[in-house]
Amino acid sequence: MHISHNRQARIAVPRVAIFGCGNILLGDDGFGPAVIEQLARLGLPPAIRLVDAGTAIREYLLDYLLDPGQRPALLVVIDADPGQGAALGLLRRCVPVDVPARKIHDFSLHQFPTVNLLRELAAQTGIEVVLFLVGIKPPAALCAPGLSPPVRAAVDRACSEIAELVAPLTTQETVAP
Repeated sequence: MHISHNRQARIAVPRVAIFGCGNILLGDDGFGPAVIEQLARLGLPPAIRLVDAGTAIREYLLDYLLDPGQRPALLVVIDADPGQGAALGLLRRCVPVDVPARKIHDFSLHQFPTVNLLRELAAQTGIEVVLFLVGIKPPAALCAPGLSPPVRAAVDRACSEIAELVAPLTTQETVAP
């Protein structure tokens, strides 16, 4: 829940926050939400917060910058990457400094979370930020729900790699800020 929308009592701070980004109406761009949906079926421990952020992750990231009490130890961002020439369905694990900065003012139907904001979040807060990006081709039609077979297969790989990444953090006790 965003700071600006939080009218309820504070909930426990997760050790891990996993955000699936993308628009499910734009074909393979829905990769991030598909990973979150599959991770949710795994029954992960409460120390992990899963968020289908759609195209609105910037608000969450700003919350983490502004409110130290909400910061997880690890932030995982899952998204499709149409602009790097990666092979369709190729899954890449990286950190924000590995991703070229993109101009925020360019109009795009697919707006990857601002790389500069992710870099600042990691540098200013100490949160470990890990990105899982899958290569996609821009959709041929404006509305084309559903993942292509190569990207659907990448969902399973991403879930496996993410489960392995977060396992050590979910076995430790959560310490209140």
